[in-house]
Amino acid sequence: MSALRTALRNSCRIAEKNHLKFRKNSFEVRAPISTGPQQQHATFYEFRTYCIKPDQNAAFLKLTNEKIHLRTAHSELLGYWSVEYGGLNQVFHIWKYDSYSQRAGVRAALAKDPEWIEQYISKAMPMLTSQDNEVTYLVPWSKIEKPQKKGGVYELVTFQMKPGGPAVWGAAFQAAVTTHASPGYAQPVGVFHNEFGQLNRVHVLWWYEGPDQRAAMRHQAHGDARVVAAVRESVMYLEAQKNKLLFPTPYSPLH
Repeated sequence: MSALRTALRNSCRIAEKNHLKFRKNSFEVRAPISTGPQQQHATFYEFRTYCIKPDQNAAFLKLTNEKIHLRTAHSELLGYWSVEYGGLNQVFHIWKYDSYSQRAGVRAALAKDPEWIEQYISKAMPMLTSQDNEVTYLVPWSKIEKPQKKGGVYELVTFQMKPGGPAVWGAAFQAAVTTHASPGYAQPVGVFHNEFGQLNRVHVLWWYEGPDQRAAMRHQAHGDARVVAAVRESVMYLEAQKNKLLFPTPYSPLH
C-alpha cells in the first residue's frame, strides 16, 4: 500500500507540473496576439463616405465647392475626393482630429453655426441617400506623405484582415506595402487601421499620376518576384479587399 500511495503522489505531482507547463506555454503563445506595435498618438482620422442622389451629384459638388470653407473653419480637412471607380455618385473625405474631445467640440460648434446650417447643411442633406464614417489611426510605421506633384489620382484600397490586429499581421502587411512603394510602383499617402467601424480593417491610400500610369505600374509590380512573395505572405491574413479610384476635388488639400 505504501508503494501504491507513493506512486499515486508522484503521478499527481507530474500531472500538476505538466498542467502548469501547459498553462505557461499557452500564455506564451497567446501573448504576441495582444502585444506589439501600439498606437502612440491621440491624433486620428475620420473617414467619411457620402452617397449622393444621381441627379444631384453635380449640384452637391458645386455647393460643397462654394461652402466648404464654412466647414474647414472648424477643423482640418486632409482630403476630399469624388469616387470615379468602385462606387458611383459618392464622395470620400478625411478629417484630422487631435483627440475625441476636440472632435466633440467641433461637432458642437457646427451645430450652433447658423451659416453652416443655413447655407450648407439644409441644402446638402436632401441631396444625399446615406452617410458613413469610420475612425482610423495611422499604423505605427506609417505617416502622411503628400505627393510631390499636383494633380493625379488616388486609390483607396481597403483590406479586411483576420482578427488579431497589427501584432498578428502587421509585419507581413508592412512588407507587402513597402515592396510596392520602394521600387516606385506606387506612392503611399498613408496606411490607416480602423478603431471604429468595421474592425480589423486597414486602408492604404495610394497616389498615381493618372489611371493609365496606375495600370502600367501594377502590370510591372505583378511581374516582380519580391512583390509576389510579399503579397503571398500577406494574403494569409486577408479575408477580403476592395478599392476605389478617387479624383481630388478643387478644394481638396490633397490634390
